[in-house]
Amino acid sequence: MAAVQDSDKYYLEREEVIDDVHDDYEYEEVPVDEEFVAAEVEEDLDAAVRTVREASEDVDAAGARDLGAKPSLVQKPEVVDDFVRNFLVRMGMSRTLDCFQTEWYELQQRGLLHEEDIGVVPDIYSRNSDLDSEVKFLKTEVVKFRNAALKAKETYVKLRKERDYHRMHHKRVVQEKNKLIDDLKRLKRHYAQYEPTLQTLRSKYEVAMKEKMLARLERDRAVGQASGLQSTLKSAENLKSNSSIRGGTAADAGSGAQRPRYMVDERGMGPTQRTLLEMRKRVESSQDVGEYPKDFKRHPKDSEFPLDTGVNPELAKKGPPGHLTRTGGFRLSNTFTHHAQPVSGLALHPRKQILATTSDDHTWKIWFVPSGEIILSGEGHTEWVSDCDFHPSGSTLATTSGDTTVKVWSLSEPTCKHTFTDHTLAVWSCSWHTCGDFLATASMDNTAKIWDLNSLRCRYTLRGHADSVNCVEFLPYSNTLVTCSADKTLSLWDARVGICAQSYFGHMNSVNSVTFNARGDTLASCDSMGSVRLWDVRKIATIMEINVGPHPANKVAFDPTGTILAIASNDGTIKMYELANGTTIPLIGHEDAVQCVLFDRSGEFLVSGGSDNTVRIWS
Repeated sequence: MAAVQDSDKYYLEREEVIDDVHDDYEYEEVPVDEEFVAAEVEEDLDAAVRTVREASEDVDAAGARDLGAKPSLVQKPEVVDDFVRNFLVRMGMSRTLDCFQTEWYELQQRGLLHEEDIGVVPDIYSRNSDLDSEVKFLKTEVVKFRNAALKAKETYVKLRKERDYHRMHHKRVVQEKNKLIDDLKRLKRHYAQYEPTLQTLRSKYEVAMKEKMLARLERDRAVGQASGLQSTLKSAENLKSNSSIRGGTAADAGSGAQRPRYMVDERGMGPTQRTLLEMRKRVESSQDVGEYPKDFKRHPKDSEFPLDTGVNPELAKKGPPGHLTRTGGFRLSNTFTHHAQPVSGLALHPRKQILATTSDDHTWKIWFVPSGEIILSGEGHTEWVSDCDFHPSGSTLATTSGDTTVKVWSLSEPTCKHTFTDHTLAVWSCSWHTCGDFLATASMDNTAKIWDLNSLRCRYTLRGHADSVNCVEFLPYSNTLVTCSADKTLSLWDARVGICAQSYFGHMNSVNSVTFNARGDTLASCDSMGSVRLWDVRKIATIMEINVGPHPANKVAFDPTGTILAIASNDGTIKMYELANGTTIPLIGHEDAVQCVLFDRSGEFLVSGGSDNTVRIWS
């Protein structure tokens, strides 16, 4: 730009000099050569028309030539000074350009430049410049295409590897498919050989079941006959004793004859109760004479199981609360966070508004509800504490733990009164008998145990499950208890003899929890895939199945009326299922899995504990 400005300045100064010179110069008149002046042409109409026609033809011919001509580009050779200027401008040498232009124009004015100095640049320089530009462009293109080629090569190698991998995978899948087809064919042939045997076994099983039913009928008939004979013998003995008293001597009357040890009415007893009573009479009679059966071991402090009347006196006291007719009536009212790790178990005091909780932090705590004040905190277990239950009197608490022990705590002192250590693996659950003399526990060692709190020993070990026993519960005011196991079954047991009375099959996964309703005629159980089943205890059949999966269901609890079932789920919610209409409403509040859930005895509130270390009250 500086070179162009200097050039313009130079031309302006030169034009001013030329104008000054022209003002003093005297111009000569140039005479007109008459030879070149055409003679006047005579006016002729025909000649004028012919002239106009020729002119129009010439115009048309010129237009045709212009339309047929192709545009052309004429490249003029570059002069030396322009070449030098362009070079200096391209290199950014502005000061050198100023000096060059000053010196060049001075030499040009003085006439010191020769013809070859101010001529055009030779074609070879222009050609070399064009070739340099072309070489640079081609080098850039070469680099670009080389990068594209390398990228295409990498893509090709990657695609070839993927092709080889998929080809190999396809071959492996084909081989596995062929192997599976062969295995299926072989298994079909193998099972086809067992089909006749299975048919035979099925027919034998049907025959055995018929014989079993007949034997059961015969047994019931024999038991009825025995009961009738016992009643007849008792009546005869009463008549005989009355006659002896009326007709006997005074010496006989004062001989101190001992009264019968068991003065109970046997008419309302079932077959099992009558059998137990007869066994107990035989034991007592053998004790009177100083003899025991060879297979009977008795501790002097062993407790006696109460008579099983089958009547729950609490049912008459409980009326259905009006607000429990709707599952959506519960709302979160309070939250306690005093445990350092997940809450695993809950228990409510039988008479007071007191809550006991157990946790994975190896401790148990007792709270006032719904205020949440801590009353007691117990430490003694060396592993996580899994469950707890209040003694029916409310003065004692039983806890179970992963350290394989069962501890009984006195709440009045407070101290650990006794520790049971017969279990060999972690203990999951515990439940008190209504009389308060017996405690049932369930363990990972595939057994449940019944402990006598007077003799401080294990009275019975309930064996029958093939996997961990996850939960145990006594039916209130009864000698019946229920267990559930990871072997997908439930079992009803007679605690007086430690015998399994009935097993329930139907779950497809490990059963985590089981509970009775208040009437004792329905069982609710849940498993590790969220399947909840209701069982008719009398018919030994499934009433209904509720699917709240795929998250595991950890605990189930009936409300006092037996119309609402609370399900603690691993998805952090409590599913409230109303049995009357089949509606389910979730209670959302926990931030992690809900491990345990429990209704209070009046049905006014619901308590839950979860893996988020909290205990929540829903009222």
